[in-house]
Amino acid sequence: MPYRRLPNTDSSRLKALKNALQKGKDLTPMDLAFKQSTFQSVRSFLPKWEKAITEHKTTYDIQIKNNKEYQKKLKKAKLYISHFIQVVNMAITRGEIQPSVRVYFGMEEDNSKLPNLNTESDVIELGKNLIEGETKRRMEGYSPITNPTIAVVRVHYDNYLEAYKFQKMLQKNHARALNSLADLRDEADNIILHVWNEVEENYGELPEDLKRKKAQEYGLVYVYRKNEIGRISLFKDNESRIFNL
Repeated sequence: MPYRRLPNTDSSRLKALKNALQKGKDLTPMDLAFKQSTFQSVRSFLPKWEKAITEHKTTYDIQIKNNKEYQKKLKKAKLYISHFIQVVNMAITRGEIQPSVRVYFGMEEDNSKLPNLNTESDVIELGKNLIEGETKRRMEGYSPITNPTIAVVRVHYDNYLEAYKFQKMLQKNHARALNSLADLRDEADNIILHVWNEVEENYGELPEDLKRKKAQEYGLVYVYRKNEIGRISLFKDNESRIFNL
């Protein structure tokens, strides 16, 4: 015996609601297999559900599309920050500047290792330290670090920072759309449950096969369990053999 399976995805919920709405439009109240009050609930709720799904998809698509450009700017900022520190370390190795210069950039004086640039916050913090530190050095009369200069580093850092803020805004928009969709799911499920229950109740006196067939016209979904699928396949195979004989 197949069992009824309620929608468990947002798209299947949308399909179920659209099926119910279309039936309510096509049939008279006397012929409709579910109540008019339920039909009004479907008609009132469906636009909100469609809007929530559209906003979720739109914000997600924009975020994914923008992420490609964001990753390019992140990679560029990491590259120039890394190169700037490598130039500082090489100048220290050659004896052109003292190891104490690292303190200006928020690093340990005797640590020649490249600081971590694994996270967004690492890049933002280190870039800020380099810009502030080199600005302070120049104000104190020291020669600038070159190839790259801090001005070039700052261009790519600022580009990244702008992209970072924009990406975070897109993420917030998507999160807000996702929450709005989640807030409506219970209501969607409740309305669909009412429709499907009322449809099955309306055809309750019919034989099971005919009841399911009528209900499926309203979008109700019935599925067989795995063990039942095997028995049905075996039955059809036997039926085919008998017919061929």
